[in-house]
Parts: sequence; C-alpha cells; structure tokens
Amino acid sequence: MKPDKIIDAKLVEAYQSGNKEALAELIKRWHVIFCNKAFWIVKDPDLSKDIAQDCWQIIMNKIHTLKDSSSFNSWALRIVYSKSFDTLRNNTRHRNNQQKYANEQPLFVAVEEQNDALKRALLNAIQDLSDQQQQVITLFYVQSYSLKEIGELLKISVGTAKSRLFHAREKLKQVLKK
Repeated sequence: MKPDKIIDAKLVEAYQSGNKEALAELIKRWHVIFCNKAFWIVKDPDLSKDIAQDCWQIIMNKIHTLKDSSSFNSWALRIVYSKSFDTLRNNTRHRNNQQKYANEQPLFVAVEEQNDALKRALLNAIQDLSDQQQQVITLFYVQSYSLKEIGELLKISVGTAKSRLFHAREKLKQVLKK
C-alpha cells in the first residue's frame, strides 16, 4: 500500500476511535484536493469551496460507516464528485427555470400593457358619459353601493338607478368595441 494511503487509513481509524485531531489532519491533507476536484466539475471557485465544505459535513456524518479505512480517498472523492454533479444539475435546473421565467416575462408585460390600455380606454369612455351615468357607474362599480343605496343617495328610484346603469353599460360597450 502507498504511504499516503497508510497515513489516511491511520487517520480515519483514529477519528473513528474518537480522536478529533485526526479529522483536522485529514482536512489539511484533502481539503485543497476536494476544492480542485469540485472546481474541475463546476468551474466556479466559490461554489467549489462550498461543495468541499458540504462534503466534509457528509464525511464527518458517515465516516463511521466506512469499513475499509484504506479506501478513504476513493470513498471521499466519490462523495465530492457526486456532490459536484448534484450541484451542477441543480444549478442547471435553476438556470433553466430562470430562463423559462425570463422568456415568459414579455407575455406578462404584453398582457399588463393590454390591461393598461383597456383601463385607459374605459376611463376615457366613462368620462364621455353624462354626469348622471358617471355617478351611477362610480357608485356601483367603484364604491360598491347597491342599486337601492344609489337610489337613496341620489334621491332617485331604484328603477331609475337601474336604467341609468344599464344605459351607461351599453354606451361603454359601444365605445370599447370600436
């Protein structure tokens, strides 16, 4: 067995036995290698450091399940590769979702612009109504009064309020169709 593998195996066994300093030594020996391997896959130095850190967390949680301490290097590197590819997949999925959202934005903007144009046309059409019809439209749709309440406020019958509302709607329909 190579000398490096022997050192790693002894450090793993020491950590499994409860020696916390052995883990610190493993980290000194392997952290830069983990960062380099992760960088080779994700091509982002900051992300590769994060991946290496996450891998150490996984290693600390699962090192007690490692039966052959001499296989630490291949076991740990497999964790680094898996975590790197998982991160790459998640980032790609996230980028694709952002791209999809960005592609949908013009549709939302177009709908918003249409709504704004319709609102402007509606407001202009309301301004062209008679004062009596404007009052009824405003009280009914904007202030949510009932026809009975409108009649009481304007001192007109419910039938007259209904009639004004009906004729105002009809005029608005004609104006908006154009």
